[in-house]
Amino acid sequence: MEAIVFEEFGGPDVLHLVQSPDPHPGPGQIRVRVRAAGVNPLDYKIRRGWMEQMFPTVLPATPGNEFAGAVDEVGDGVTGFVVGDEVLGWTATGAYATLALADTGTVALKPSELSWENAAALPIATETAARVLDELGVGDGDTLLLHGAAGGVGSAGVQLALARGATVIGTASPANHAYLRELGAIPVAYGEGLVDRVREAAPQGVDAVFDAAGQGALPDSIELRGGTTERIVTIADADAAKYGVAFSGGGIERAGERLAENARTAAAGRLTVPVAQTFALGDAAKAQQLSEEGHVRGKLVLLP
Repeated sequence: MEAIVFEEFGGPDVLHLVQSPDPHPGPGQIRVRVRAAGVNPLDYKIRRGWMEQMFPTVLPATPGNEFAGAVDEVGDGVTGFVVGDEVLGWTATGAYATLALADTGTVALKPSELSWENAAALPIATETAARVLDELGVGDGDTLLLHGAAGGVGSAGVQLALARGATVIGTASPANHAYLRELGAIPVAYGEGLVDRVREAAPQGVDAVFDAAGQGALPDSIELRGGTTERIVTIADADAAKYGVAFSGGGIERAGERLAENARTAAAGRLTVPVAQTFALGDAAKAQQLSEEGHVRGKLVLLP
């Protein structure tokens, strides 16, 4: 098979396309021929070596967690999936590859209405957004401040929070403000002066903060919460412990069940994680460089 690997931490140039032996599924696993793989900000942060405390990496490593593809081999004891099934979910071996292994509890059948790239954009964005909203206890009448609202996780978070009856204040670059308004959020620009802009947009105050950007917004978030770190969660800021803020790394042991529901909702047109751009597998370094530059609206996806 072909796979992207990195043998040392560093910039995008450490990513290389290599030929690797085909993997074979163990008990309870399936092998998937990958048709699309999601690119997430966490991928470049792991590649940089910035997340070792939370996500230790054994080198050489293949990046990527989420994929969509077709089952082409099943392991012992597998029920519910057969060769030929189209699926989406999380991989146990790295998604930037033509073949990947996955535990059956972390995958779901792909609705035929979803394209490969749209399916690959769903797992991490929807699961992460729903998990953090649960951790924050976001519900009807709450005002949620969501940093990085135009990204993949942010876009899903906006839609899911609105569906719970919350008001969403979303930080993003001005170029993405019209997009956030279309989703139903109230956009504000990030950067210097953020506290004043949020207070103007939400004079009633902010009940919870979801940081999906990881760009130094935690001090402002704490100020907007009246000096408390309660109901603030980040998925992207490695300095969370420094500020006493909860970092949500999640777990996907039974994520397939919720993913199946989210996939059906997306297929029905009631949930969308837009795909900003697609890349060939060999252009993974370009995709991660674009992700690292920020300002991506939605998701970047590799098409092996």
